[in-house]
Amino acid sequence: MLRLVVFFLLNFASPVWSAIDAYPFPNEELAERYDNLIAELRCPQCLNTNLAGSDAMIAQDLRRETHRMVLEGYSDVEILAFMHERYGDFILYNPRISVRTFALWFGPVMLFIVAFLVLYRITRRKQSTPSLSEDDRSRLDELLGKSD
Repeated sequence: MLRLVVFFLLNFASPVWSAIDAYPFPNEELAERYDNLIAELRCPQCLNTNLAGSDAMIAQDLRRETHRMVLEGYSDVEILAFMHERYGDFILYNPRISVRTFALWFGPVMLFIVAFLVLYRITRRKQSTPSLSEDDRSRLDELLGKSD
């Protein structure tokens, strides 16, 4: 009897854990576009999670909205522009290049160039040790106790 109860509990509980947003598409191309879009868009509530991997309510709403827009024939650019207009740069994993995102895109390159120049100057400074004059050499030899 206990086995039967465990069997039914496990079988009836398993569908609860497999709640997946299943959005039907008329063809495979639209489904692939949808998958690419929700992988490219970031969840506004979660930290560093895309819409495909987020369980937040807003992510479900955005997946539903993306599904609707894909079915209505919006292009990927239009869908991304719509999401960017509503949620700002944060929703895009690859933000657009603008004045506000200049440091994000070019900051690492600029930092690398500055670090390279500083390292170059430090190594050049160490290599260029001044040579001693004849007076300094004779004084050094005298101090070290060397005789000619």
